[in-house]
Amino acid sequence: MNAPEAPFNRTAARLISGNHACALGAVAAGCRFFAGYPITPSSEVAERLSKLLPLVDGVFIQMEDEIASIAAVIGASMGGVKAMTATSGPGFSLKQENLGYAAAAEIPCVIIDVMRGGPSTGMPTRPAQADIMQTRWGSHGDYPIIVLAPASVREVHDETVRAFRLSETLRTPVVVLYDQAIAQLTETVELPAAGSIEPVQRRWASGPREGYQPYAAGGDGVPAMARPGDGYRTHTTGLTHSESGFPSQKPDVVERNQTRLLTKLARNRHAIESFETLACADAEVLIVAIGISARAAHRAVALARESGVRLGLFRPITLWPFPEDALREVAQNVQAVLVPEMNAGQLRLEVERILRTTPVHGLNRYDGEPIAPAEIVARATTLRQETR
Repeated sequence: MNAPEAPFNRTAARLISGNHACALGAVAAGCRFFAGYPITPSSEVAERLSKLLPLVDGVFIQMEDEIASIAAVIGASMGGVKAMTATSGPGFSLKQENLGYAAAAEIPCVIIDVMRGGPSTGMPTRPAQADIMQTRWGSHGDYPIIVLAPASVREVHDETVRAFRLSETLRTPVVVLYDQAIAQLTETVELPAAGSIEPVQRRWASGPREGYQPYAAGGDGVPAMARPGDGYRTHTTGLTHSESGFPSQKPDVVERNQTRLLTKLARNRHAIESFETLACADAEVLIVAIGISARAAHRAVALARESGVRLGLFRPITLWPFPEDALREVAQNVQAVLVPEMNAGQLRLEVERILRTTPVHGLNRYDGEPIAPAEIVARATTLRQETR
């Protein structure tokens, strides 16, 4: 049976795209259910999984729209299966109500959002980075969420695997966010050998069934989940609820349970936060960037230093919750911070909030063209001169 094994043969270097790597990472992490709706530039994720999932006794289903897609994913997850969907900006907007439901009811699921030009239908085949704030604040109310921002084909694979680990262990939706340029970029990568990634298992309820409280949690703030068929009675709702899972609007009950929900990620930051630094020790100007803009910044650091400008790079791989303490540490001696991004200034707002007294400047494009390394070098050089 050589044919079914071929898609998972990872012992040799392969030339694949970011979206292909995402599909392989999902299967390696134990994803066995995908529901989605075609949308450029994420459709290759669905196309690959439509072929890969049947080979591992998984289920692929194309739903009638994006709302139904995430609803199906939530249902599959509640049934005990690792589940995922993939979309782009307009589809991600449609998923927001159910995304908030999954966060409130603490249902593990993974959402891939491949960013494209917007707003509205925008530019389906051009890159953008304008979903940064939507991934954090897209649904109404206060809720926890994890967003991972890979910047290479191999990293798309690895962060998809990590997304499932975090989602399952922390009982929260996790978004993997990357732009069209990363999604359809092809690189030669060597992936982990098939079977070498141990899929993580969510914490299932154990012990006496009598008096089981589905939202009672221990020190890490993450409650054990009732596995279907194990005999634990549970109630799931999007309403504010007590530890029993049943709706409640009593102020003390709501505050207690909402506080646990809103602080569980902070309790587990050590397992969530990830970032990359480059040449930050003596940097005069610090760049903060994600995705294809970070790749341009990586090159810009080398070019700037050749001309005597000490440029550094801070790249958040975990975008939300933002690695605040790490950014403060690397930025404490810089003269200015530059945030190149393919939007009107979303990431810059967060960097300004964190650094407060350090001058933060933006370099923005929203015309469908990536920011070039030379643009970053020119702006950084100007900032260096202005701050001297």
